Amino acid sequence: MDAATVRESAIEALGVSKTFAIPHERRTTFKEYFLHPLRRSAEEENRALADITFTVERGEFFGVIGPNGSGKSTLLKILAGIYRPDTGVVRLHGQLSPFIELGVGFNVELTARENVRINGTLLGLTRGQLREQFDDIFAFAELERFVDQKLKNFSSGMLVRLAYSIAIQVPFDVLLLDEVLAVGDQAFQEKCFATFDRFRAEGKTIVFVSNDLDSVARFCDRALLLRAGRVEALGPTPEVIEEYVGAALEPTQ
Repeated sequence: MDAATVRESAIEALGVSKTFAIPHERRTTFKEYFLHPLRRSAEEENRALADITFTVERGEFFGVIGPNGSGKSTLLKILAGIYRPDTGVVRLHGQLSPFIELGVGFNVELTARENVRINGTLLGLTRGQLREQFDDIFAFAELERFVDQKLKNFSSGMLVRLAYSIAIQVPFDVLLLDEVLAVGDQAFQEKCFATFDRFRAEGKTIVFVSNDLDSVARFCDRALLLRAGRVEALGPTPEVIEEYVGAALEPTQ
């Protein structure tokens, strides 16, 4: 292959593993701690990810699929820096905008206006950029009438619209999108999908976690199939989806 045609990596994940401890016994009162100060709660280990290795090329739309509990959201949170891997290395090249979990970073006791200012600042927007893009954020979210309403009065769909609108206004090279888009109504989902064409034209890198295989097939160049925290397939999206669907249709022994 000509060296000029080789695309640079936007994301590298090398041997990434993550385990969570699940306590079996809870001590919820001061009396329990006082009477049994040395008693340790029994714990069970949940291996969420085991030796995950892949790369995402710059400008690529990369899908992550798998059954519930396969480790998809954990992987995305590691890429975003929310979780640290127990082993392995993650390298991201470029500015990141994560859209991962509904309500993360929002203060429901504050108004939408105040939340946009806070979140925009945390994601790297200057005061001048916030002023310039403020109206665009609410226009895209179709929430102009609710600017001064507290978020505790917002529906989950309204929160999704606001969060996504903030995420795409921030200058980014890599955008992480979790299943939370599914909470929005169909019309807004299509509005979000319409932005994907612009992102592709601009050379943005998108990691798209979804159970909606039609959307993954529609947008993603390659896909990663996770099952029980391990890589089961990695490659062109149609082939990975075919393997996932085929495995689901196999009769159980």
